[in-house]
Amino acid sequence: MKRIQAGRAPAVLDVRTGLEFRQGHIPGAIHAPALKLLFKLAKFPSDKSAQLVITCEHGPRALTAQSILAAYGFRNTELLEGHMAGWKKAGLPLEK
Repeated sequence: MKRIQAGRAPAVLDVRTGLEFRQGHIPGAIHAPALKLLFKLAKFPSDKSAQLVITCEHGPRALTAQSILAAYGFRNTELLEGHMAGWKKAGLPLEK
């Protein structure tokens, strides 16, 4: 959140379902469901050196998405600590 507020936020990829995403996501997050990511049907940055933070609700889908992105040549990826469950529990802002 501090990086978002400072205007230095990396791209955030939210790989949850459309319903989950519509119920609330990190401000500015890119919706890229894991299955669509696999088939390159989701939007994601074209710069393969860009820093990407990947999140889902609890972690497994984000980890899968990180592997998919690595296969596409993305090397500067990380998982959101605590994932969306942790973001919500901390009371951080959501965009709908």
